[in-house]
Amino acid sequence: MTYDLTALREAIPALAAGTAHFDGPGGTQTPRPVIEAVAAALSRPLSNRGGELPGERHADTLVVEARRAMADLLGADPAGIVFGRSATQLTYDFARTLAAGWQPGDEVVVTRLDHDANIRPWVQAAERAGVTVRRADFDPATGELTADHIRAQLSGRTRLVAVTAASNLIGTEPPVAEIARLVHDAGALLYVDGVHYTAHAPVDVRALGADFYVCSPYKFLGPHHGVLAADPALLETLRPDKLLPSADTVPERFELGTLPYEFLAGTRAAVDFLAGLGGLPDGDRRTRLAAAYEAIEEHEGRLRARLEKGLAALDGVTVHSRAARRTPTLLITFDGRRTEDAYRFLAGRNVHAPSSHFYALEASRHLGLGDTGGLRVGLAPYTSDEDVDRLLDGLADFLKETPAAH
Repeated sequence: MTYDLTALREAIPALAAGTAHFDGPGGTQTPRPVIEAVAAALSRPLSNRGGELPGERHADTLVVEARRAMADLLGADPAGIVFGRSATQLTYDFARTLAAGWQPGDEVVVTRLDHDANIRPWVQAAERAGVTVRRADFDPATGELTADHIRAQLSGRTRLVAVTAASNLIGTEPPVAEIARLVHDAGALLYVDGVHYTAHAPVDVRALGADFYVCSPYKFLGPHHGVLAADPALLETLRPDKLLPSADTVPERFELGTLPYEFLAGTRAAVDFLAGLGGLPDGDRRTRLAAAYEAIEEHEGRLRARLEKGLAALDGVTVHSRAARRTPTLLITFDGRRTEDAYRFLAGRNVHAPSSHFYALEASRHLGLGDTGGLRVGLAPYTSDEDVDRLLDGLADFLKETPAAH
């Protein structure tokens, strides 16, 4: 198995600008085949889906192929793939739909580790339905969210648990499959935010036990929109608000308005591009994706170790990403120095490592970082050793040149 980093980087036009990107958790740079697929979709006749005219057939093909690609990526049924404007929008839509069946006295569980997009939609839906919200904490010292943290919040009235597969702030990967067993034993549903996780690890929604799994292609080299995977039989039981003449079939009943056909073409291309990164020329797409993610994890894991070793050699740096299982995403702070200043200093050297709470507001507060958060360093499949060295050199100079406040 080979991992051709040079070829990968050459396939991403944006990298020619020379920026060392550590902003992957906020969105990755785009490979040329994805860009070309979007352009090709718009270059051919295109109209609403149908079977008579070329534009109709083209639109239908783009949707079908994108569903198959995402099903291969997630280990899901193509008939259970729902497309939306964003993961946030999809979660709001499903929160409203599911809450229609809740009663006062019911309970939902959210976690303090999650991005607010997997907290606020459930909290607001629960408030409107008169449902109790219970919050599962995580250990701020280790960053761990365990099955026991979830177990402590479950009861016979729990209707749904919302949990992240990986923290976009500190990288923690909770034991989702173990949590799923507890949730299902309690008679509840599990909604998994896989937006950050899908970029770094192979996904099998059935093995995870996720009733709903949401992700965003622009986190893994694709276009900006959202994708939700669920069992089609479960989706059949749900009745979302929709226009009267719009399709009532699954999954179309959850897709409000015309789909972004050109972005679906880009998403299929992104999955195919990912499948080629493992150097496996033969086999079905799901098999090639497994090999690709193995190569990606090895590459990113090696660079994470290099980065962590370099950070450990710097005085006055605290790394808040400590969980045993975590993505290559590090949140760091500095003694007596503001992370916003580090972000600007690095930007002056064409190194992009942003500073924020990144919408994981409750996690940032639980870590004692308030609404400020920290400097987030996220590795991506195209990150190089040179990128890591440029970041470490920049941080060393920042610490030398920026006096600590007393």
